Amino acid sequence: MVMGAIWLGMIFLSVCAAFWSGNTGGLTPAALDGAYSAVKLCISLAGALCLWSGLSKVMERAGLTEKLGKLMRPVFRRLFPRTSKDEIALGCLTANVSANLLGLGNAATPMGVAAVKRMRTLSGGTEATDEMCRLIVMNTASIQLLPTTVAAVRAAAGAEAPFDILPAVWLTSVCSVSAGLLAAYVFGRLRRG
Repeated sequence: MVMGAIWLGMIFLSVCAAFWSGNTGGLTPAALDGAYSAVKLCISLAGALCLWSGLSKVMERAGLTEKLGKLMRPVFRRLFPRTSKDEIALGCLTANVSANLLGLGNAATPMGVAAVKRMRTLSGGTEATDEMCRLIVMNTASIQLLPTTVAAVRAAAGAEAPFDILPAVWLTSVCSVSAGLLAAYVFGRLRRG
């Protein structure tokens, strides 16, 4: 509802600015050009999202997600000691992290929600636990090996090498996840202390 009011306000201000500047003739072509660009971007993103979501499903069926989970189990045991003992929760965590590693934030979200629901069931309460907060931090900051969504946007915008941002993405992802996990740890200790 609030977002709708913001968009309505922006449209109203745009129309007022067009009248104020005497450029009402450019208003309709600009609106149509913006709509065309938005649809074109959505279609190109949908194609990339379908491709990488399909690849994620193939990885899952081939057992690669399970192998990734076994590989990441030592990390999960340290970050999520209670949750990593539950196979269902561990599967949701693994799928969430795998999707985030592939840059599929949209595909990662349902698994993250399922993991948090399972964590809440395991904790027996309604309050957010430290493990839930750590998962949310990891899901939000997400280390991405392949930033597929960003690369799709760059490709749609005409970038010749959409993946040339990989080193910067890796560095900022690791820094943001580390800073987020450190903050979650500090605030968790302060809350308990």
